[in-house]
Amino acid sequence: MRMEMEIDLTKPGEFVVGCNYWASHAGTRMWAEWDPEVVERDFRLLSDAGLQLLRVFPLWPDFQPIHLLRGGGGRPVEFRHGEDPLPDDPLGQAGLSHQAMEQFATFLDLAEKYRLKLLVGLLTGWMSGRLHLPPALEGLNVLTDPVAIQWEVRFVREFVGHFKAHPAIVGWDLGNECNCMASATREQAYVWAATIANAIRAADPTRPVVSGMHGLSPTGAWRITDQAELTDLLCTHPYPIFTPHCDQDPVNTIRTILHSTAQSRYYADIGGKPCLCQEIGTLGPVIASEKIAADFIRSCLFSLWANDCHGLVWWCANEQTELAHAPYDWHAVERELGLLRIDGSPKPVLNTITDFRRFLDQLPFRVLPQRAREAVCILTEDQDHWGVAYSTFILAKQAGFDLEFQYASQPIREAPLYLLPCLSGAGMISRRRLHELLAKVEAGATLYISLDTGLPSSFEPITGLEPQTRERRRETDAITLSGLPDAPKIPCGGAFKVRFAPTRAEVLGHEPDGNPAFSVASYGKGKVYFLGVPMEMLLTRTPGSFHTPDAPPCWQVYRHVAADALAGRAVRKQHPLVAVTEHPFSATERLIIAINLSPEVVREELSLAPGWRVGAIHYGQVSADGACALPVNDAAVFTVTR
Repeated sequence: MRMEMEIDLTKPGEFVVGCNYWASHAGTRMWAEWDPEVVERDFRLLSDAGLQLLRVFPLWPDFQPIHLLRGGGGRPVEFRHGEDPLPDDPLGQAGLSHQAMEQFATFLDLAEKYRLKLLVGLLTGWMSGRLHLPPALEGLNVLTDPVAIQWEVRFVREFVGHFKAHPAIVGWDLGNECNCMASATREQAYVWAATIANAIRAADPTRPVVSGMHGLSPTGAWRITDQAELTDLLCTHPYPIFTPHCDQDPVNTIRTILHSTAQSRYYADIGGKPCLCQEIGTLGPVIASEKIAADFIRSCLFSLWANDCHGLVWWCANEQTELAHAPYDWHAVERELGLLRIDGSPKPVLNTITDFRRFLDQLPFRVLPQRAREAVCILTEDQDHWGVAYSTFILAKQAGFDLEFQYASQPIREAPLYLLPCLSGAGMISRRRLHELLAKVEAGATLYISLDTGLPSSFEPITGLEPQTRERRRETDAITLSGLPDAPKIPCGGAFKVRFAPTRAEVLGHEPDGNPAFSVASYGKGKVYFLGVPMEMLLTRTPGSFHTPDAPPCWQVYRHVAADALAGRAVRKQHPLVAVTEHPFSATERLIIAINLSPEVVREELSLAPGWRVGAIHYGQVSADGACALPVNDAAVFTVTR
């Protein structure tokens, strides 16, 4: 059994490992077929493997099994537990089952015995492709119907109040992907989430409230900023097959590996709240072999840790191949997702998680300092926000710098480098925010812009290019970046072609017909780089555009743009499939995390800035001159000092 460690899910630099849990013998029917001996066996195996956190689910109809009895003409008369009147005590009047609550109390005690901490998903109505509702609420929109919300508040208030003193619980989740339970407008989604979050805090103001949602965005009904306003911890469920643009490349390559990190940072940066990778997995044997799944998760663990994503929580603890009930009868993809096989033996993924936890435990520090960030990526109106953000994040990693995201309506953050990728549509960014941004460029910052369908104003004063004509693009060839070393070529595409005439700009790249495609112009003390094609979305939509031997070297655009911003780095890297983060302990010491985001062995020749030298090596192979031998999907962790 592992040593106990306090867990703070929201503290910067903390990192936990865990899994989502349904009992091995019954899956979602674990409360109806309660077997504490099976649960204890599961907990012992998971604790011995070094897991710290379980996300657990009091299935809604098992814990609040209310029926609505009706009279003549269908008139509602009384809510009961089947034929039995609701008990007169607070639990009973909330519709809660005494038997289920007693089972959960035993469950909590077993978790405490094995030093496992629990994140409790309160309103578990949606689970693995099946909707589970109390009989009285079936047919209602449980996000908007006042009767449903009345019983939800009662459930949450009494459940949280009843168990809030138990030390095994570290957080309250609104529920599992509750935005899948029914449809809602933005306003309805906000009111529902505020109602449930407030009910939790009224009963227990001491623990964090966790979103539990997936598929958030800067716009739409379920917004990142709304969930961040209402909860203490955001979360991602980064499954490639369920996330736009992610199901394109092998799981052990850079695009898929960085999915969980990029999406978690996207939520956290825009929302201004911490974000946990709350569900992750490979969704069965067709996606990846057991060995490759373990390689994939090793890269993800190092990447999520390096980028302050607070933890990795695998889906799910156990295989469910022997269960005959829905959703396992319905959905093949739900059956082979476990860390533990049917016989309780660990899969390679679990062994990898165990090894990573042991690595963290032997470090001479517990809290990882925040990574250095050189750039702010500003996401604008009328674009595919996630698609643009995803490729921008990957390109920055390939180019050797780190960024944070913000939305165009938010105050412009301070940075030496700003990225304004794939401007689209007629709105893009408000005049006042654009003026804020340009003031920072005029004071010395660098701005990069790429153009999709956008129609920006003040074009020539900003870019030093005068647009001549705009037309639907007929040809797609390549842009030659003649102003960069070795004149690399990158894709030329997008819906529209704008012909430009340079007025002040220096042209760094041309289309085949000579049309300027990449340029730079001074702007006050700063500079503005302009790319006339939506490079980020072209890459997002193209399989193999980052990891294959013939992948276009688009990252070289970012490296060129970031040259000034990278001046403060202690370490420079070269290989586009290696990500490097720097974490300052002090002005004279930094932790370096170098991650191989590929299924090939990589030798990265890191270059140290003058005055810096390699210090303690905590993981991997690093020579005194900074050369790293990085095994398949693995990493090196070391300090540099001066």
